[in-house]
Amino acid sequence: MNVNIESGWKEQLREEFEKPYFSELANFVKQEYNKHTCYPKGSEIFAAFDHCSFNDVRVVIIGQDPYHGAGQANGLCFSVNDGIAMPPSLINIFKEIEADLGKQFPSNGNLKRWAQQGVLLLNATLTVRANQAGSHQNKGWERFTDAVIQAVSSEKDNVVFLLWGGFAKKKGSKIDKTKHHLLTSGHPSPLSANRGYWFGNRHFSQTNKYLDENGYNNIDW
Repeated sequence: MNVNIESGWKEQLREEFEKPYFSELANFVKQEYNKHTCYPKGSEIFAAFDHCSFNDVRVVIIGQDPYHGAGQANGLCFSVNDGIAMPPSLINIFKEIEADLGKQFPSNGNLKRWAQQGVLLLNATLTVRANQAGSHQNKGWERFTDAVIQAVSSEKDNVVFLLWGGFAKKKGSKIDKTKHHLLTSGHPSPLSANRGYWFGNRHFSQTNKYLDENGYNNIDW
């Protein structure tokens, strides 16, 4: 696996790429992509970093796994490619934005437009085998994405972290809460959202309020 990643991230994560676990992870991913259909496509494994440079990060959203259905995953958590039907969690995200900010429901679920404004859309695991959720977990990706979160936490100030659901909240232990803003709620999946743990969290307006107070441009959600 050739780690072709935005230069600011490459500098921050240089030591991580040289560790033995990352070599083992790279070999595992290469074998999986050779033997099986895996997502996202190889050129998009590090898309979250390529569309949101280290210097530009103002908001971090943490997902768990890439989508494992054909054509869905594009390397950004919760995001799907143009022309692909929106999964239920993404629909619930847009419903909350609509209620929170009065924004019209978008025509597609491609969140590159968020990433290009400084939103790091980070899955904890960056690859998955087709139709097998969680198939690339516990192979090293989680250690790598922990290092990503720690780099943002230690090297930047006043970043908003949106932690949705128990898995993302656990990742929050890596974040310095004295200089960053953490917003937590249930996961936007129907199971959680329909039990009252998602809708009404107003994370999108709260994020913009915090960014505004700290001299940053709002995110056009």
